[in-house]
Amino acid sequence: MQLNGSEIVIECLKEQGVDTVFGYPGGTILNIYDALYKHSDEIRHILTSHEQGAAHAADGYARATGKVGVCMATSGPGATNLVTGIATAFMDSIPVVAITANVNLPALGKDSFQEVDIAGVVMPITKHSFIVKQIDELADTIRKAFKIARSGRPGPVLVDITKDVTAAVTEYVPVAVQAPEGKECKYTESQIVEVSELLCKAHKPFIYVGGGAIISEASPEVAELAELLDCPVCDTLMAKGAFNGHSERYTGMIGMHGTKASNLGVSECDLLIALGARFSDRVIGNPKKFAEGAKIIHIDIDPAEINKNIRVDASLIGDLKATLQDLNKRISKQSHPDWMARINELKTKYPLKYDNSVLSCPYVIEELDRVTKGKAVISTDVGQHQMWTAQYYGYTQPRTFLSSGGLGTMGYGLGACIGAQVGRPDDICVNVAGDGCFRMNMNELATAARYNIPVIEVVINNSVLGMVRQWQTLFYGKRYSNTVLNDGVDFCKVAEGLGCTAIRVTKPEEVGPAFEKAIALKKPVLIECIIPEDDKVFPMVPAGAPISEVFDGDDLAARE
Repeated sequence: MQLNGSEIVIECLKEQGVDTVFGYPGGTILNIYDALYKHSDEIRHILTSHEQGAAHAADGYARATGKVGVCMATSGPGATNLVTGIATAFMDSIPVVAITANVNLPALGKDSFQEVDIAGVVMPITKHSFIVKQIDELADTIRKAFKIARSGRPGPVLVDITKDVTAAVTEYVPVAVQAPEGKECKYTESQIVEVSELLCKAHKPFIYVGGGAIISEASPEVAELAELLDCPVCDTLMAKGAFNGHSERYTGMIGMHGTKASNLGVSECDLLIALGARFSDRVIGNPKKFAEGAKIIHIDIDPAEINKNIRVDASLIGDLKATLQDLNKRISKQSHPDWMARINELKTKYPLKYDNSVLSCPYVIEELDRVTKGKAVISTDVGQHQMWTAQYYGYTQPRTFLSSGGLGTMGYGLGACIGAQVGRPDDICVNVAGDGCFRMNMNELATAARYNIPVIEVVINNSVLGMVRQWQTLFYGKRYSNTVLNDGVDFCKVAEGLGCTAIRVTKPEEVGPAFEKAIALKKPVLIECIIPEDDKVFPMVPAGAPISEVFDGDDLAARE
């Protein structure tokens, strides 16, 4: 059939099963928006308040559903406003397809109005970027974009289309989406035999789970491996929910704000098994002193990650779920009672704790866990509240914790929460933000109000940039350079002005009822929680120090 480029874009999205697009229109992409209008009964468009919000919403939709998220923007500033969201998705291996339109082909390269080489701009932060200049290349390019985004180690792909291509006409032939290719594993028989032997010889094994376990849907296989090895399990920020946070084997997060049980346990183990993790600097601290007494096994789909940050003793390259299914069949049931007793000793001796005499973020998160029975989808922005939310909510299922781990993007959470709620309309979706982060994305409350998307926005307000202030307190002699935000902004009035319900909480006993009310309203609600300005996230490892040097508030008080 004969279709113009804009109609081909829509037909290709329908081929790929896309039901929602997040975006913001403009001049060069008007043809595509006109076609989208004609198909509004098949593809829902969410008009965000800013293009960065659209990128984060597509990212949150992808994380929460496992599907490819889609966002759209016009040329020039519309396209460049997507960049931070694209980089966020790239760092965390999230499948997103960004579709932009550019000026007409004859105007390219002439500094035309709102012309930007967006395909070139995003080249380092995408799996691939395309610019389509010929109508007969359009359909195949969009199909390639989706295949690249979801295959192997997932990630974002950008497709830029010149405006004349969106208007040109060509023959369109529908193509059925191929079934996903088999999960590829690139290890040899001798390699998996070596790994299985190491596992069976270990006396103090420890599993370290990364975000790859969620991407590959390997949670059941990770749990099975932990039982076979009779060993403890820690996770990264990106892996929350990949392993049951209420399991007796679970020791908490590892790394800069990981638990003492995880950090000290990994430092004592004789075999560390890294599953879908990349040994980031926030996890390993000083690489020369990370798990010094242990042999290390690394299983990952991306060969570039093997020996990149930490030298390992054995590795398997392949999809984590398929690899563990193969590996688990080769392992006999192990028993390590003394090692598990030592781990339980660490957990008992060094529990997470906080001052419960005043309203605090940990208490807010524990109440959120109680009210939602641990079944909400939680997104966060970046800072102290992010770490507290990772530490104190009991994640039991994958795809229920959405956070910018690699890029650390302030302003990520609210857009991501909107995307998650659109993708999972029957779930409770909550974003936990700091007051500094909320200033960067508060305009997206208008998006939630416009479509009555019932997200709950929790603003942990301490009137400072909390994480930066914590570092200034501990390492910069309490010189609070540009981290005080006490300027009288009333977040509740802002939320109400943007069409949302607002609740301010100042006492612990007000928290639970506030959550219950927000859930019952089934509309966008902001809950502002006022906490002390000098609350700190503990435990903590100073940047560049070994994770074995983890300290908490008690240690700090003893030193002083």
